[in-house]
Amino acid sequence: MNAPASNLGNDGGRTATTATAAAGQPVSAPLWLQLTTLILSLAGLGVSLYLTITHYTTPTALACPDTGIVNCAKVTTSPQSMLFGTVPVALMGLLFYVFLTAVNSPWAWRANWPGLRWARLGSLVIGIAFVLYLIYTELFTLDAICLWCTSVHVITFLLFALVVPTATRFETDQKMATQPQ
Repeated sequence: MNAPASNLGNDGGRTATTATAAAGQPVSAPLWLQLTTLILSLAGLGVSLYLTITHYTTPTALACPDTGIVNCAKVTTSPQSMLFGTVPVALMGLLFYVFLTAVNSPWAWRANWPGLRWARLGSLVIGIAFVLYLIYTELFTLDAICLWCTSVHVITFLLFALVVPTATRFETDQKMATQPQ
């Protein structure tokens, strides 16, 4: 069981996590991190679902300007919007966020399985690399930016920034909990 929320100070829950580890109890991420990553994952899932639906229906459904530098239709209908010419990037984003919603659920955060932590971290490293490629493509190949795509990029970056620093921290705390005093 985690330490009471009142013990979570400005250290991002580190004191409570260390206290829990010292007591020999299972270690999990602080509740604020669990909920924040779940909410961000659900937001990414929603936007990715919207982009996937508009890809398969009509790009004019995008509530985004279609002229000038901000041009969602130009981005989402370009050849670069298809991975290997066959798989829509929007569909890849949808599958990515289905996975992230599962691994960023509070239940997954409390799971004591290192493979799950590494899958969460690895998926976000791959995700942020793909986001950097997509931003480069929007800015330098297409000369257009999709606001919906940008929101997914920002969400992915925020998740990356939240998960990467915690990837090994809770594993270290778990090792401390299992070592004899």
